Amino acid sequence: MEKDRKSQSRRELLTETPIPNLIVRLSIPTIISMLVTALYNTADTYFVGKISTEATAAVGLVFSVMAIIQALGFFCGHGSGNYLSRMLGAGKRKEADEMASTGFAIALILGVVVAILGNIFLTPLAHWLGATATTMEDTKNYMRIILIGAPFMIGQFVINNQLRFQGSAIYAMIGLMCGAVINVGLDPLLILGFHMGVSGAAIATVCGQVVSFFVLFLGSMRGENIHLNIRNVHINTHYLLEVTNGGAPSLFRQGLAAVATLLLNNFAGKYGGDAAIAGMSIVTRVMMMLASALIGFGQGYQPVCSFNYGAGLKKRVREGYFFCVKWGTLFLVFVGAVCFALAPDVVRMFRNDEAVVAVGTLALRCQTAVLPFMAFIVITNMMLQSMGRGVKASITASARNGICFIPLILVLPSVFGLTGVQITQTCADVLSLVITIPFAVTELKNLK
Repeated sequence: MEKDRKSQSRRELLTETPIPNLIVRLSIPTIISMLVTALYNTADTYFVGKISTEATAAVGLVFSVMAIIQALGFFCGHGSGNYLSRMLGAGKRKEADEMASTGFAIALILGVVVAILGNIFLTPLAHWLGATATTMEDTKNYMRIILIGAPFMIGQFVINNQLRFQGSAIYAMIGLMCGAVINVGLDPLLILGFHMGVSGAAIATVCGQVVSFFVLFLGSMRGENIHLNIRNVHINTHYLLEVTNGGAPSLFRQGLAAVATLLLNNFAGKYGGDAAIAGMSIVTRVMMMLASALIGFGQGYQPVCSFNYGAGLKKRVREGYFFCVKWGTLFLVFVGAVCFALAPDVVRMFRNDEAVVAVGTLALRCQTAVLPFMAFIVITNMMLQSMGRGVKASITASARNGICFIPLILVLPSVFGLTGVQITQTCADVLSLVITIPFAVTELKNLK
């Protein structure tokens, strides 16, 4: 009875609260959650930057592996979360329960597979990532430990997203913050205090992920939240297809980001050596931090979109979309302008090497110049994904780091050298905007 009362209260929250108030209320904890996730990836780069340019480059190379692990986590988390939110909106609690447990089980299986295969093929993987003779040892030392933590990393992303899609964004935020505090606290202690180098950075990251995993798992068992239960695990065709439909856009978005980073590092190393790899790695982390605030804002919209779409309240879906695009664009104009002006200082914070700063400054200024476009691209993708438009969402998710980026990174450096590497992401963002516009226009007409 108590659970039914709380479920009804949550339904009223998501379907009756004025859209601006609702999205702001849900997005504040998700923005913090995404910033915390970005902090996981940025803290290691900052503290490792105190060691050497080669160590900074090695951590940047392994970022592709971390992006793949995160992609699998978001695949299972968004795939199961979108579906369970729509089922809750439609009043189908049983299907939501089964999807939550099934999505979590799939995530753990994938994490174990990644950890085992990654360590078996560690040396070939390091070569494939672009490690050179000077970065090979650090790359392997860092990656070996990160791979061991893969099951916890993937699992905590799944629970975090499932809690968020149920409307429990605050606890989802708390779970990630606990891990971030551990990570940031251990980084200087292990790297600089105990002189463990990149291995210390990796241990700090994995310890943070393990803490987040268990805090979030306990949170999933609280009160009105859907409880994970092995008896509700049904790895069958229906749930696999639903996870794929809802999670494929996230897999493409994050997975292609890993491929894009891998290609970027390879071409940066080819045309500029370790300093170029370090510079581009720093820019990747900074842009990820800036984008994480926007993604967190959009994630506050996602449960509103999926729940109200499932409940047939299309006007609220449309209103929320325009609210997010408007304020997301204004925010990115502001932070983009600040980073453009302070680009050399931003890069120098991570590594005070003039060769690294020179590479990073131009790349950061080029990317922040088109940063405002990301609001329209990301929010459109999230709307399509939350409504179950799997194919359209996958295309828009693939555009920035795949459809547009990969051909450009294969062509521009051969024409412009290192400058071609630095401007590739900027050109890809412009083309992604062109691809996204017709998808947004079509769906918004259908929502009228």
